[in-house]
Amino acid sequence: IFVLGIGFFTLCFLMTSLGGQFSAKRLGDSPFTIRTEVMGALESRGVLRRMSDMLEMLMKRMDILARLENSTDFHKGDEARFPLDRFQPAAGLMERIQAIAQNVSDIAIKVDQILRNSLLNGKAVEGRRDQCEVPRDPKYPDCAGKVEWMRARWTSDPCYAFFGVDGTECSFLIYLSEVEWFCPPLPWRNRTVALPSPPPLPRVQAAFRSDLARLLELIGTGKESLSFMKKRIRHLAQQWLRAARRLKQKMKGRQRDQKHILIHIGFLTEESGDVFSPRVLKGGPLGEMVQWADILAALFLLGHSLRVTVSLKELQSHLGVPPGRGNCPLTNPLPFDLIYTDYHGLQQMKQHMGLSFKKYRCRVRVIDTFGTEPAYNHEEYATLRGYRTNWGYWNLQPTQFMTMFPHTPDNSFMGFVSEELNKTERQFIKSNKVSSMAVVYGKEASIWKGKEKFLAILNKYMEIHGTVYYETQRPPEVPAFVKNHGLLPQHEFQQLLRKAKLFIGFGFPYEGPAPLEAIANGCVFLQARFDPPHSSLNHEFFRGKPTSREVSSQHPYAEDFIGKPHVWTVDYNNSEEFEAAIKTIMRTQVDPYLPYEYTCEGMLERIHAYIQHQDFCTTSSPPLPPKAKSPAMQSPPSPLALSPNATHLVWSPSASRDPHAWPPVDSLQVWVSETRHACTETCRRRGLVCEPTFFRFLNKKEVFLQLSITCDSTEYEMNHLYPAVAENVHECYLQKEPLLFSCAGYNTKYRRLCPCRDYRKGQVALCRDCL
Repeated sequence: IFVLGIGFFTLCFLMTSLGGQFSAKRLGDSPFTIRTEVMGALESRGVLRRMSDMLEMLMKRMDILARLENSTDFHKGDEARFPLDRFQPAAGLMERIQAIAQNVSDIAIKVDQILRNSLLNGKAVEGRRDQCEVPRDPKYPDCAGKVEWMRARWTSDPCYAFFGVDGTECSFLIYLSEVEWFCPPLPWRNRTVALPSPPPLPRVQAAFRSDLARLLELIGTGKESLSFMKKRIRHLAQQWLRAARRLKQKMKGRQRDQKHILIHIGFLTEESGDVFSPRVLKGGPLGEMVQWADILAALFLLGHSLRVTVSLKELQSHLGVPPGRGNCPLTNPLPFDLIYTDYHGLQQMKQHMGLSFKKYRCRVRVIDTFGTEPAYNHEEYATLRGYRTNWGYWNLQPTQFMTMFPHTPDNSFMGFVSEELNKTERQFIKSNKVSSMAVVYGKEASIWKGKEKFLAILNKYMEIHGTVYYETQRPPEVPAFVKNHGLLPQHEFQQLLRKAKLFIGFGFPYEGPAPLEAIANGCVFLQARFDPPHSSLNHEFFRGKPTSREVSSQHPYAEDFIGKPHVWTVDYNNSEEFEAAIKTIMRTQVDPYLPYEYTCEGMLERIHAYIQHQDFCTTSSPPLPPKAKSPAMQSPPSPLALSPNATHLVWSPSASRDPHAWPPVDSLQVWVSETRHACTETCRRRGLVCEPTFFRFLNKKEVFLQLSITCDSTEYEMNHLYPAVAENVHECYLQKEPLLFSCAGYNTKYRRLCPCRDYRKGQVALCRDCL
C-alpha cells in the first residue's frame, strides 16, 4: 500500500507540476473560465529538482525508520499487534525509492540540457522578435490599425496567448499574418519552401442507408426533447425506409458525394435556456422538434456523415474553437461541408468562431420556422430603413434560411413529414368516421380562453373533444361539455383524429404540423380568417420576427395549397357563416389527403436536391452597376425573349444555357406585378412560384425595353423592391445590392419585375426539371 501511495503521489505531482506546460494546447471546459499558463524553462528545471530533493528526503526518513525498527523489540512475541513479515519489504522499498530518485535526477539533467540548447538556438530569433516593425504594405491597409489594437487589447482574450502572442511586436505581427490575415507574412518566418499540397483524396460516395439504429445513437440522451425526437423517428422508421428505397430507384445509381454535416440544435442548449424540453410533457409546442427529427432522419438516410450537438461545449469541440472568449479564428479548417442550425445556434457560432464565422458562414443552413425576408437580413439596409429586429441582419444568402412551410420563396422550403396511410388504413378510417365528432386544435388552456361563443355553436351539432394538458384539476377555460383527454401520446392523438370528422382551430398556434396530420387522417380543418391579416405591424406574436409577411389565416399553407373540401377558412366573427360551415362539413365526405411534399419521399427528394445543387460558397455574384462606358462598349444581348402571346418574357431558345445553373433557366418566366402585389402574389396568381435566384437576369435596362416599359431615367439603388418601375413618372430602378433581391414586398408607387418559375406537382420547392 505504501509503495502504491508513493507512486500515486509521484504521478499526481508530475501531472500538477508539468501539466501546465501543455495546458495551452487543450480546449478548456468553458471559454469564460479558461486561463492559459505556459511554464518557463527555469521553472521546469526547478520542478524536477524539487521532486528529486523530496524523494531524497523521503529516502532518508525511511532509513531512520528502519534503524528505529532494528533497535526495539516492537515485533517480538505472539501477542504483537502486527506480524513481522509485513515490514520485511522495507529494504526493497528503499531500493525502489532510490531508483525513482535517480530517474528523476537523470530527467532533470536531460531537460536542463535540452532547454540550454533551445535557448542557444533561439537567440537569433529572439533578437528579431524584439526588433519587428509594422510593415507599410498597401495590400494590407488594416495592418497598422490591427497592431495598435493588439497592443492595447491582446490580454483581453486568452486565445491570443494560445496562438503565441506575448506582448511583443513580433508576436502581434506573427499572429496577424499567420492566424489572421491583416498583415503580410514576415520574411524571416518564411524560410522553408512550401511543398505542393497533395491532390485531394477522392470523396466517399453517399449510399442510401437501410437502418436507423445508428442515428438514434448519434442523437444521444438526457433531454425530454431528444426522447421525443427519437420516438418519432422510431414510429416513422418503416415509412422512411420505404421512401429511401423508392428514391434510390429514381436516382438509378447516380453518384453523390458524401457530405460531412454538423447538426447543432441551438434552442435545446442550456445556454439558450432550453425552454422546450421541460414543456414536452406539458403540452408545449412540438413543431420545431418534429421538424428537427425529420431533418435528422432525411440527412442520415441519404447517406451523409452526421454529428449532432445540443450543447455549447460539444459545438466548440467539433468546430475546433480555441480557448478564450471567441475573438480568434478556429484552430483548424472547418471539418464540415454543411452545418444545420437555428437562430440560437447561429448566434453561438458567431460568438465563438471569431473571423472564421465570416469565412465559413456560406456553409450554414438556418432552420427558420417563420422565414427571414431580405430586407431584414441585410444589416445596413435593415438599420437604415427600420427593418432591424432581434433575429435578422445576418447578411446571409436568403435561401440559406429554411422554413417549415413554403410561405417565403426568398427562403428555401425545408418542411417536415406527416404519417402516410396505406390502403387498408384509409378504408378503415372512411368506414369508422364519426360525423358528429370534433377535436379542438390547442393543448394549452390559454388558447381556449374567450372561445365560449364558438364552442357553444359547435356543441349544438358535434361532440367536442380536447387534448388540453393539466396536472390535477381540469382547466377552467375548458367548458364542462368538452371531453378533455389531457395530453395524449402521438399515436393516441392519431387514433383520435382518425375517428373525428372535424379538426377546428381557434387562431393559434400559427402554422403548426397538426392540421396537416388531421387532414392526412381524414379530418376537415376549420380555421378563422384574419381581417385584417396578422403581421408584425398589428400583432404581438409576429412583432420582432424578421418578416413583414401578412398571415390571412391560422394556417395559410392549408388555405392556399390545399383548400376545400379539406380546409375551410371562415370569418369567426360572423356566427351565421361559422354555423353554416359546420353544417356543410358534417354532410361533406372527404378522403385522407397528404401533399407529396410532406411525405417522407417528398422531403428526401427536396433535401437531396438542395445538398446537390445549393452552393453558396462559390456562387457567382450578379453584375454590378455599370461604370461609364465608351461608345464602342456594348452590353451583351439579353438572354430573354418575349413570349408568343407577348404577355411576359421567357428564356430565349437561342440563348446559351449554363448546364450547372440551378434551377434550370428554362423554367424562368418574367412578369410585371400590379402596384399592390408582391412578386410572391404575382407569380402565385399565374400558377407559378417566385424564384429569387433568377433576379440577376432581370436586373438590366434592356428588360424594361423588352416589356415595352418606357424609362425616362434608370437608376441603381439599394431597395428590396427593385427592379421596378414608377409608371406615373416613367422612372426605372435596378437593384444595387444582390442580397436585397426579394420576392416579398410591394409599394403602391411601383410595378415590380418578377422572376417566376414552374414547379413539380405537390413539390413547390422544385421546378419540373430540377431533379
